[in-house]
Amino acid sequence: MSESGDVLSELFTIRDLVRYGVTLFNGEGLYFGHGTDNALDESSALVLYALHLPHDLPGHFMDARLSGNEKSDILDLFDRRVNERTPIAYLTRETWFANHKFYVDNRVLVPRSPIAELISNQFEPWVEAGNLETILDMCTGSGCIAIACAYALPEVLVDAVDISRDALDVAEINVSQHHMEEQVELIQSDLFTELEGRKYDLIVTNPPYVDVEEMTNLPDEYRQEPELGLASGEDGLDAIRIILQQAASFLNPEGALIAEVGASDEALQEAFPAVPFVWLDFEQGGSGVFMLTRDQLVQYFS
Repeated sequence: MSESGDVLSELFTIRDLVRYGVTLFNGEGLYFGHGTDNALDESSALVLYALHLPHDLPGHFMDARLSGNEKSDILDLFDRRVNERTPIAYLTRETWFANHKFYVDNRVLVPRSPIAELISNQFEPWVEAGNLETILDMCTGSGCIAIACAYALPEVLVDAVDISRDALDVAEINVSQHHMEEQVELIQSDLFTELEGRKYDLIVTNPPYVDVEEMTNLPDEYRQEPELGLASGEDGLDAIRIILQQAASFLNPEGALIAEVGASDEALQEAFPAVPFVWLDFEQGGSGVFMLTRDQLVQYFS
């Protein structure tokens, strides 16, 4: 009997498969960072996805016995996760951001930005939500930030911009699934190049910010994501430099820029030591996100 057959003959319940996945994933040294941060959550998510069961499954269901086909489907997902190092979100074609479910595939990064917490709080206290009428989501990828903004601020119009046509095709799926066509406009643009004449009360951006050294050391799971959404030059600042230099021209007088630069935050501060970046704190974890007002952008980058 094959090794897979041996496994199938010894596993009977949902609980068995979840436990087996935990042992397998920990033994194979997988990297977790695309929606989960540990083997238990990842194994549970894959098992429940394969069985078309909700994530809040009642505990007594864990002892339900599985058919041979169900067990085979689960083991196939486990095999892909281990041997291909495929992130879980690409296996399930779904992920969660700001309490909303989004479609994703390998044309876009898997959403994982702490900006979700800011959106859930309507950007307060950093921005007065009542003053927001227009938002630009620069480097939108899957469209998750733009759509989450539309949910949190239903009176606001959101432009979602990306250079990648592939990314915008994924964003279009999400805009359609969330019925946000009237509130979210998708625009293909290399940063601000196709936005002439447009003005915003807030620009939110999670641009590429990974430097050359970090790119060479990325775990295999991250190498499955599009390099266009990650790499940003020698010091990771190529994209944010352009955004800082041009953002003021696209902001209304009381507007502001909120940007994520992740682990390149130190490089940014070293590159612009005189700029009074306001680094935002997050109760749910995360760092590397700053805010500047339009007046500050004019003062330091015009």
